[in-house]
Amino acid sequence: MKEAVHISGVPSPGPDLQDLLVQVARGDQEAFAAVYDAVSGPVLGLVRSVLRDPAQSEEVAQEVLVEVWRTAPRFQASRGSAMNWVLTLAHHRAVDRVRSAESAAARETKAALLERTPAFDEVSEQVETRLEREQVRRCLRTLSELQRQSVTLAYYQGLTYREVSELLSVPLGTIKTRLRDGLIRLRDCLGVSA
Repeated sequence: MKEAVHISGVPSPGPDLQDLLVQVARGDQEAFAAVYDAVSGPVLGLVRSVLRDPAQSEEVAQEVLVEVWRTAPRFQASRGSAMNWVLTLAHHRAVDRVRSAESAAARETKAALLERTPAFDEVSEQVETRLEREQVRRCLRTLSELQRQSVTLAYYQGLTYREVSELLSVPLGTIKTRLRDGLIRLRDCLGVSA
């Protein structure tokens, strides 16, 4: 039966955890088994309090215990107790896992937002189109009545010069002149360079 580990400072019977870590640093597997028995419960409890997910907590606790085996030579008794050193490793590893999960979630959210973003800004396109239409309407109002009618029939309703001439009962040459003059005035009003 396993004996309870007392973090409160009351030593448990048997070898001290600090002495066991010194032996683990030399590669003593039996000492590591004793360290494992002494710290696995507190490590899992600490990790679970940070992560909340039992499966991830077990995985991180296992990683911590492997890290204890690998890094036992780094333990320095002058800097604190062996249990505090192990629990500090556990806390750091658990916090790293939380940060990693948060970063992954943030990346996924950002990627999802980028996929939903339209290739162009529909609102600005609509505003720009409306402004251009309004400018064309304003410039059309500066034309004479015959020029405006000729341009509207030829370019907005798709009639040929001859059809515009017949519809307005104006000679074809006059329609061509009015269209040319009207388009020049529109070009100048809209600020389009030739």
